[in-house]
Amino acid sequence: MKPLARRTGIGLLVCALGGAGAFAQGWHHVGKVERVEAFREGLQNGVELSAGPAKVRITQVDNGVIRVRVAPNGRFPKDSSWALAETPLNYISGPVQIHDGKNEVKMTAGSVNVAITKSPLLIDFSDASGNVLLADEPSLPLAWDGSRVHVWKRMPADENYYGLGDKAGPMNRRNRAFTNWNTDEFGWQESSDPLYKTIPFFIGLRKGIAYGVFFDNTYRSCFDFGKESRDYFSFGAEGGELNYYFIAGPEPRKVVEQYTAMTGRSPLPPLWTLGYQQCRYSYYPESRAREIVKTLRGKKIPADVIYFDIDYQQGYAPFTINREYFPTFEKMIADFRAQGFHTILITDLHVKKDPNHGYAPYDSGIQNDVFVKNPDGSIYVGPVWPGDSVFPDFTLTRARTWWGGLYKDFVAMGAAGFWNDMNEPSVFFRADKTMPLDTIHRLDDGTTVDHRAAHNIFGMENARATYEGLRKLQAGERPFVLTRAAYSGAQRYAATWTGDNSSSWNHLKMSTPMLMSMGISGMPLVGDDIGGFAGSPTADLLTRWFEVGALNPIYRDHTAKGTADQEPWVHGAEHEAIRRKYIELRYRLMPYLYTATEEAARTGIPMMRPLFLEYPQAPEFYGDDRDFLFGHDLFVAPVTTEMVDAEDITLPPGEWYDFWTGAKHAHSEKLQLRPRLDEMPLYVRAGAIVPMQPVVQNTGETPDGPLQLHVYPGEDCRGSLYEDDGHTFAYQKGEILRINYFCAASSSAVTITSSLEKSAYKPWWNSTALTVYGAAAAPKEVRIDDHSIQNWHFDGQAHTVTLTVTDALRNWSVRLQY
Repeated sequence: MKPLARRTGIGLLVCALGGAGAFAQGWHHVGKVERVEAFREGLQNGVELSAGPAKVRITQVDNGVIRVRVAPNGRFPKDSSWALAETPLNYISGPVQIHDGKNEVKMTAGSVNVAITKSPLLIDFSDASGNVLLADEPSLPLAWDGSRVHVWKRMPADENYYGLGDKAGPMNRRNRAFTNWNTDEFGWQESSDPLYKTIPFFIGLRKGIAYGVFFDNTYRSCFDFGKESRDYFSFGAEGGELNYYFIAGPEPRKVVEQYTAMTGRSPLPPLWTLGYQQCRYSYYPESRAREIVKTLRGKKIPADVIYFDIDYQQGYAPFTINREYFPTFEKMIADFRAQGFHTILITDLHVKKDPNHGYAPYDSGIQNDVFVKNPDGSIYVGPVWPGDSVFPDFTLTRARTWWGGLYKDFVAMGAAGFWNDMNEPSVFFRADKTMPLDTIHRLDDGTTVDHRAAHNIFGMENARATYEGLRKLQAGERPFVLTRAAYSGAQRYAATWTGDNSSSWNHLKMSTPMLMSMGISGMPLVGDDIGGFAGSPTADLLTRWFEVGALNPIYRDHTAKGTADQEPWVHGAEHEAIRRKYIELRYRLMPYLYTATEEAARTGIPMMRPLFLEYPQAPEFYGDDRDFLFGHDLFVAPVTTEMVDAEDITLPPGEWYDFWTGAKHAHSEKLQLRPRLDEMPLYVRAGAIVPMQPVVQNTGETPDGPLQLHVYPGEDCRGSLYEDDGHTFAYQKGEILRINYFCAASSSAVTITSSLEKSAYKPWWNSTALTVYGAAAAPKEVRIDDHSIQNWHFDGQAHTVTLTVTDALRNWSVRLQY
């Protein structure tokens, strides 16, 4: 969130293993297979291999998902995971066949073949055609050294690697090494590592074929994609199990779907969280916050959210209110709600150590014995914003329940969402920026782990405690939690952002690959601080950031204390008008955005997508960090430089319409653009049907007019619309509207059809206005169902035909006859 002072961290890169000579440098590599046994436990079935004192289990846990688990001493610990969803989605397991040969064990599990060399034990994964997807490096079998564990894999020269969450720099991780250790890294830069999150999952992609690996280990871990050697990549951790999952794919989309089926998917957020969000460190006193809200409404700049950072609290103590700054805090929240604004409050996890002063979070925490302890049993105390602070022991269910209950008063006041910051956890005045590694965390079964094991899940369990508490307190309302730190699976509880970025063109450029990496790493509800947190952006930089931010999943403008104002109206009328244009674009696209968000909640496929996710057979996009897909049908080429030279744009395969002009372009065209300040290149797939709406000032306002369908004829012509009440869990009971749209085009006609799949929710609209693009001439006849109509319009300059279907909540068809 913000620095108390400049601090440097201690980066322990456990991937520095000594190259190919590691075989003789203290590592105990697994040896020869001496025994092979079939293994079955619960839903897992496969084979258990004995090699000296070690045992290795290779099991199928789902179709296309194989687990490898190693016990160096032959004793597997209790099987548990913080990452995996309690109920894996869509579990389907086929039969496993095992053939024990002289030199090799072959295991066939559906479309995955596992070949296990016996001496030494090496594991290769291949597809049904025999193509090797992932294979152990022969010179470096999997190994351990005391508590450390590690595995090495062969690295084809043309393989690319993506994922690991919020890592800075290019999205392709090849030729670099990374450490996973959740870190408060104010002012991070392109080479900074580690950052705020630990997501030990990556996708390998080569010649259009993808696989995934999830290393479920909460300790400090590392991934080296060729920095140590051009021949192999590796991953490991300084403690815990060597426990990883191979995900077969073979499409990148399928890998993401399978990974999120394992670790869970983001619940559908409240609709209002997809609106524009206004924030800074900090809006105070109360009069300043009211001024911000009044100005947004007065200038007709759509917005749904205002945030309050730590200055609304008394002495920075969580769950308090500074009444000097905010004398009518409750009324302010109610007044904002009446104007269509939702209030989000920061609630850092550190609790001020403040005995005997009536500070309920501290007193009740002591009474319930829920704080993290030192090895000697005393409560750990560390300095953060309130001064000396204590920390909830979020590994305990009862501590999470206690924490969730602390939100009762804020929820009663009408606060709509909560922001869990500083939850790496961040501790001031320490070189490592966090609590000592020997602090003790208790588990529900009465055992304990030290901070080495709990550190990377601490922020996720903080967000979990908040989310689960709000589920109980908010009477059926969908919670919104924003977390900075995370581990795999945190998407089940919270949205996130990229932390304390900077107000520079380079950070604008880096934001897109970071957001895409988070999306394919299982966290689709992501954003960054529009304009940058540290520093003050130039006018053009802020405007360009507002443009691309309008097509990011979370759209929040945020900046640090002591920086220049960063609201949309700063820098004068010209910049204000451009920023308003793109905020309005987001609200116009809200039906499309909400439909894509529901898809992410249902399938795990993020709304903000790298090109290779949809077009894995197009290697020209494997290194594209600038462009992205917003949903399935919008191609975005943001301007991320000061634009001295023209920008080259390569469109994805197929044909694409310019969103702004309607002009049609082919993938083969070489576009060279020099966009004006108010222009961001945006294209629509030929074959898309995009639902839109008239502009509103907030998502709670009913649009004035019909639903708008923009039809772009082409191959695979389709679209969809999803709606529900936008704020409760009634959608889980089937109270939804889902419509599928299709079109077919020939030289003589264009036909658009609406197919109502589910209509248990009544939307705000009854009629649908169609705009059909690519019309070279006026049609000879326009028909709705079986009736010819006269009330339509052809625009020869825009090459569009427009008409309205009344009573559109049904199955209907429109035919343009040429």
